[in-house]
Amino acid sequence: MIQNDRQTLARHRDTPHASKIALAAGLMASCGASAPVLAETFDQTTESVLLPTLRIEAAAAQELLGNTEVTQAQIDDRNPSTVKDLFAGESSVTVSGGAAIAQKVFVNGIEESLLSVTIDGARQNKSAFHHTGNILIDPTLLKRVEITRGLAPADAGPGGLGGSIAYETKDARDLLDPDEGFGGLVTLGTDTNGTDLRGTLTLFGQEDGFEYLLSGAREVGDEYDDGDGETVPGTEPDLRAYVGKFGYTTADGQRITFAASKTEDKGTRAAQAGSGGLLFIRPDFAEVVGRPSVMVDGYSGRESYTLTYTDETPEGWFAPTVQLSYNEQEIDAVGVWGLNTSLSGTFKNEWQLSDGTLSAGLDFFKETAEGKSRGSGRTASRGEEEMWDVGLFAQARQDLGARVSLSYGLRVDMQEFEAADGSDFSAEGLSGNGAVDIILTDTLTLNAGLASTWGGYELGEAALVNFGGDWTYDGFTTSRSDAARLGLRYDSGPWAVSGALFRTEIDDINAVLPSGGDRGAKTDLTSEGFDGSISWTGALAFAAMSYTYADVELDGEAISSTAYYFGRPVGHIFALEGGWDISPAWRIGGTAEIALENNDTEIELPSYEVLNLYAAYRPRQIAGLELRLDIGNVFDEAYQSRSSDGLGLANVIALNEPGRTFGLTARWRF
Repeated sequence: MIQNDRQTLARHRDTPHASKIALAAGLMASCGASAPVLAETFDQTTESVLLPTLRIEAAAAQELLGNTEVTQAQIDDRNPSTVKDLFAGESSVTVSGGAAIAQKVFVNGIEESLLSVTIDGARQNKSAFHHTGNILIDPTLLKRVEITRGLAPADAGPGGLGGSIAYETKDARDLLDPDEGFGGLVTLGTDTNGTDLRGTLTLFGQEDGFEYLLSGAREVGDEYDDGDGETVPGTEPDLRAYVGKFGYTTADGQRITFAASKTEDKGTRAAQAGSGGLLFIRPDFAEVVGRPSVMVDGYSGRESYTLTYTDETPEGWFAPTVQLSYNEQEIDAVGVWGLNTSLSGTFKNEWQLSDGTLSAGLDFFKETAEGKSRGSGRTASRGEEEMWDVGLFAQARQDLGARVSLSYGLRVDMQEFEAADGSDFSAEGLSGNGAVDIILTDTLTLNAGLASTWGGYELGEAALVNFGGDWTYDGFTTSRSDAARLGLRYDSGPWAVSGALFRTEIDDINAVLPSGGDRGAKTDLTSEGFDGSISWTGALAFAAMSYTYADVELDGEAISSTAYYFGRPVGHIFALEGGWDISPAWRIGGTAEIALENNDTEIELPSYEVLNLYAAYRPRQIAGLELRLDIGNVFDEAYQSRSSDGLGLANVIALNEPGRTFGLTARWRF
């Protein structure tokens, strides 16, 4: 199915989160009758059979196992300009506040630096500085996002201690019908609280197997005001994003693509003096108590290049995917500078089995963390760490009869690590995972999963390598996570209800941001709790509510709100999302987040309720035009996001989120 921006608003009824659950329920209900027929068909022919979607790969089963997909329709509904907007409506995924440069993503309270994160399959490294976000990304061209909470499969890549996040962007053929040769998309937007102008121009075309997509985005504005009417310093948007994607597909389905992207944030940020009198930007804080703020120009940049080969019409057993990618993430925090790089590759094949698939192959990466300071004496630091990994993996997904579906896999990784003091470390580790989907009745299904993941070594924070003294590596070792989920789901007609218990335990995480330069210091992290959801899907509307309770601890104690590279306190969070096609031209909807008081922490974290609404209009008289009104934080709540840095600390003033904001967006697809 082609998903393009010219489709009518009915597309929202086909692919939203709630509809995915209903679709999966229909597939499961028909499995009991279809499985014997499929087996008989396979036995009576020597030709390969195209299998239906495996039950364990269906959206409802994956959701209960902790694997959530943010679809194209949901992205359109949320109209995101930052990753915080992107994950609105997902209770298990929280995002810290502030400008794009500061935003970090947390999955059940675990920071994304402990997850395997990819963009179009390309592995991403972590942030070079702890006061900035990990992955700077402009969501304009996103096609979907897949989030795995704890149970990362073997073919998702190495290092998925807390799960994985996979961002996928659009190609030209996602925006064009087969008989179209050229098109474009222009977006202009503004709002009353921070963004003066956000504009995007995307051009795309295809002819004789060749295709291209070129896109540029720019956002500028002023510091936003919170719900109390106070201006929050250092929050002005100043974002640039450029994307180029090119591809060629032969008549027999051999496809090669190349993608390049660059995203930059150059806004004015609040900085305070630190060690040696150096200034450090801290865009994740509103203020640091006792340290006057100075407004300076900070910098965050990400570049990524990816070359991919696939066979889209494989014959027999050979269905390969080959990918090579390079990305770098740079931070200039004024007093220090850091650069993380990652060169990675994947070579895998997918075999079609009579009852499922087997994906197996090899992947590798070489990553570096390099930094320097602009100080003198003890604060005149410079250093670099390097790490290499080679992994072998296999992941099988199978339907075993009419009621049982399995996913299971193994991977082995071999790593070498070169420390900043020149010492070398090497280690190997085995990872395994397994999940089962069992149909108990026509409406009730059980899901369970286990995973043990070898995490290997961790690169230190690039910008602070050897800062304040040479780093030491006594006790430096590898990490491992153990994760489990157990849940039930109920599907009947338009209704779907699910709930799952989860626990993720990550042991022996070496200090990424070491105290006293001790990189060998080890920490244990746990996140446990419950994920639940209820949804209703009608012909013209849907409504969904998800709930997450996550108790996040470090070394047996409640985690703090500045546990950089580990996680954040969560507690109880509800997320709501809905949409209604009033007519073919009009659609309304919204999202809401409700965070209850969190008493698990040393200092109680306050509750808050935030509602966001939108209305979209597509006039029939002008093909491809959409006008949209957004109202963010309808009740003008003065609040701090549950995952924001510095909550409850006496020496920090945490960032308040934007107050009531009216936004207008015009999008024209030609």
